[in-house]
Order: sequence, then structure tokens, then C-alpha cells
Amino acid sequence: MLTALPDRPAASHNPFGELESVKPCDHHLRQVILLAERMIKLAHDGDDDREDTGCGILYGMLRDSGYKIKQLAEAEKRNHIAKGWWDEPR
Repeated sequence: MLTALPDRPAASHNPFGELESVKPCDHHLRQVILLAERMIKLAHDGDDDREDTGCGILYGMLRDSGYKIKQLAEAEKRNHIAKGWWDEPR
């Protein structure tokens, strides 16, 4: 069973009880990476349980799309880091 993606936190607490926030663009990028990882996992799980070739084609496309999306999102994350835009929670 799939779980829902976490909602965007307005602010979170660090171990010292101080509030910290994540920029919306970084939050969305993290969500894309999580979604791509869920797509890949679902494709693997579905492929393990499939009973016909039609499902195999579907799960293969889902897996390929997940890997492509993740690759693009990871590249964008690297761009954000290189430009000093990436807002890593402390």
C-alpha cells in the first residue's frame, strides 16, 4: 500500500527546539525525488506480482519514467547546490 507524500512543512523544529523552514522550491524538488522513488518501488513490486505481459509493459514504463524523473530532479538539485540555492534543513 502506498503512503501519502508529506505535506509541505511551514516550519519544523531542530534538535534545539528552534524553528527552521525550507524554501518552497527545495521542498517541491524533494517531493519530486520522493515521488520518483515511489514510482520505482511500485514498478518493482508490481512486476514481481504481475500475471501477464501487459502489466509487465506498464510496470516497465513506470520504472523507466521513475528513473528518468529522478535523474532530472537530482541534476536540478545539484544545480541548486552549486548556485547556493539549496536549503538543507539544519
